[in-house]
Amino acid sequence: MNDYESALFKDKQIGFLIYLGAEAIMFTVLFATYLIFTPAEQGPHPTEVFKAVSVILSSFFLLSSSGTLIAAEKGLAKNNQRKFITWFAITLLFAMIFLGLEIHEFYTFVSDGYGISVNVFMSSFYVLVGLHAAHVAFGIGWMIVLFIHYMRKIPMSLFREKHKIFSYYWHFVDVIWVVIILLVYLPYLL
Repeated sequence: MNDYESALFKDKQIGFLIYLGAEAIMFTVLFATYLIFTPAEQGPHPTEVFKAVSVILSSFFLLSSSGTLIAAEKGLAKNNQRKFITWFAITLLFAMIFLGLEIHEFYTFVSDGYGISVNVFMSSFYVLVGLHAAHVAFGIGWMIVLFIHYMRKIPMSLFREKHKIFSYYWHFVDVIWVVIILLVYLPYLL
């Protein structure tokens, strides 16, 4: 990578980090909203709604995906195609399992009568956790696009840039999930 390409990538990184900063502000507002309205004066209490097994299982897959992404990055750095593809595919699989578990959790809540309009606690929960799930879904799409780019053999320096930016995004999504565990679920599962 020449000096011009390096400077251009640095600009892309800074721009994307600014974007993640804006996302962090948005999530902060949603966390504050959730904390203000939980538990609600009427309707279900979080202890009636949340199930530890669901949180543990979904957390295992999403948080493990950060580790598998790091393993994929190491394969990419060493030009080890097999290692990269294997670990990146596992990252994608773990993300899809997590999203499936979140959809199942939402479906179960709604089936049990805990829909979005039941009370302000459920509304703020669905908006916050639903937005996170939307970020995971977007990340899944992004991973699929990266797989296509990798298989089409776009210039490796360009692919590495795209993958690095994605890595920032994915680790951000995992950090938000850790905060969700700590502020949304954990206080009501202990």
